[in-house]
Amino acid sequence: MEQVDEQHIREPGRVVLDITAADEETIRAVMDGLQRQWATSGVTPVWRTPGEAGVKARMYADIRHPGTMT
Repeated sequence: MEQVDEQHIREPGRVVLDITAADEETIRAVMDGLQRQWATSGVTPVWRTPGEAGVKARMYADIRHPGTMT
């Protein structure tokens, strides 16, 4: 996994979320829920790491701004 770039966290309210779940359906549901709550990078690619359990994704969010939830 790539290192976190300072531009993604240089201001208060910005976060980098590394998510691990059992399957792609679960991880996509989590990313969808997060983008409804906050402004995010959207649903990102999912990957598997050989020898490690589950699937992973990375999402960037700004909790100062609302997402698509109305």
